[in-house]
Amino acid sequence: MRAVIVAAAVAFIISLFGTPVAIRVFTALKAGQPIRSVGPASHQGKKGTPTMGGVVFIIATVLAYAAGHVALTTLPERQIAQESPTMTALVLLGLFVFCGVVGFLDDFLKVRRRNSDGLSAKGKLLGQLIVGGAFAIVALYVPSTNGETVASEHISFIRDISWLDVGKVGSVLVFVFVIMSMSNGVNLTDGLDGLATGASILVLGSYSLIGFWQYRHWCGDSDYARVNDYCYQVRDPLEIAMIAAAAAAACVGFLWWNTSPARIFMGDAGALGLGGLIGGLAVATRTTLLSVIIGGLFVIITMSVVIQIISFKTTGKRVFRMSPLQHHFELAGWSEVNIVVRFWIVAGICVAIGLGLFYSDFLATMG
Repeated sequence: MRAVIVAAAVAFIISLFGTPVAIRVFTALKAGQPIRSVGPASHQGKKGTPTMGGVVFIIATVLAYAAGHVALTTLPERQIAQESPTMTALVLLGLFVFCGVVGFLDDFLKVRRRNSDGLSAKGKLLGQLIVGGAFAIVALYVPSTNGETVASEHISFIRDISWLDVGKVGSVLVFVFVIMSMSNGVNLTDGLDGLATGASILVLGSYSLIGFWQYRHWCGDSDYARVNDYCYQVRDPLEIAMIAAAAAAACVGFLWWNTSPARIFMGDAGALGLGGLIGGLAVATRTTLLSVIIGGLFVIITMSVVIQIISFKTTGKRVFRMSPLQHHFELAGWSEVNIVVRFWIVAGICVAIGLGLFYSDFLATMG
């Protein structure tokens, strides 16, 4: 627990005090956010606000992870089986960083061209596909000394579903789909001050709890597994808890500056990075299908875009005034702050339901 707390504290401090530095740097570089002319008219006042702020909380998370490992060296011998950086950390932080790089390229092109045209949709998807595929192969084909891999060959809900064995190739495809879906889901949720940041804090916080709970009831803990019939067959759950807690805390520090009126935006660098990390956490904790509930807000907003596109292409009519969904409510007359807070409430409800299902499964199994 000490390592998780240290990682979270370090990430929060770096992000809280590093973000205003980034604001000054990006402002000096004239890295202001271009605003689409087809968006809500109220957004035109945000033109020029520094973007690419996601770089701050990505760096903060990586540094905090290193600090968490320093804290691990002070723990009793039984608890430092994960003292050295693991393949799980490589996969999770790699997804965070390199999905962020894809987003950074998109942000950079927008800033350089002084318009909202960054990477093409195909270019962005290709980048996500390459990153997801590379780390999927690592997660499925590089086992630890006990034979456990970061990802599983089974589809999972709260744990692996034994009869849904899709094999390594199928699992790679599932892994890539989850990463791309979550990356784009968080990216679509971004767009109002603090909306994606706050929702991500809730989701990442839940995965920190899940990872730590799995660590406390872990099959890799010989003392626990020897006296209990049920344990979680995952790899490196303490690493999962540490990284999720660090990322959540880094987002809290960033939210101080990103809340309305935002002084900096996370940009695609932050949104794609967060989505990649959340997708990786879902796969690593064996909660792939449960992540649809935990990240329910991202799913709802993504589906609003899908519904809008299908409806317009098939009937020529729009279901919503504008998609993603948050812009529909803007045009309906809701204030930005009301939308953000109410959507946070929806995200919190989804997280609460997801954690409730996770814990109820544990109780049912132990009973």
